[in-house]
Amino acid sequence: MENLASRTAQTHARLIKAATQVFATAGLTGATTREIARVAAVNEVTLFRHFQTKEQLLAAVITEAMPSAGYAYALQAEALAYHDDWTQDLYIDLKNYAKLCNQMIEEHEDLIRTFIGEAKRHPQAARLILYETDKSLREQLVVYLQKSQEKGTVSSDIDLKASVDSFTGMLLHGILRFSDIPTALEYSRECYMETCVNLFMRGISPLPL
Repeated sequence: MENLASRTAQTHARLIKAATQVFATAGLTGATTREIARVAAVNEVTLFRHFQTKEQLLAAVITEAMPSAGYAYALQAEALAYHDDWTQDLYIDLKNYAKLCNQMIEEHEDLIRTFIGEAKRHPQAARLILYETDKSLREQLVVYLQKSQEKGTVSSDIDLKASVDSFTGMLLHGILRFSDIPTALEYSRECYMETCVNLFMRGISPLPL
């Protein structure tokens, strides 16, 4: 019984891994269960024993593959919930946040690109990938900035959630640009990230521009 359960779990994991790969390369619409089964080295009948439809398999990729692939990221994001894990130096903390955000984006870049392209056809799935995967991280930054507002180091008249979303959007845009045209850019990833941090700090500063 244990051997059967182990084989079932291994097949399940192979199907998730194969589906993640095929969805990322072929897109949500172009991916077929036949191709996913081929990549997983099983037949389609086996695939449908585990997942009745392609939509169920897609849901499994979102709920299982993304969190497991970003396990280290998830632990780091959770750690930020504790006050002592922030240095209270705004520049250093924003830079650490940017590095963690970049790590998450790079780990899931192929799937992120896929869901950006197919967001209108698969809005629920796109929301989960593009918004929910780093939700915890963004929420921790909002809480941190709220405390900074109380201390007077961050402007009190800005919407923190919108500001954090804008900051994260800048970081995402940079990752995608570097992947598309790395040799055409006249600055490094590190320079881009530091520029994002500096621009964001100026935008949330309580000092007049």
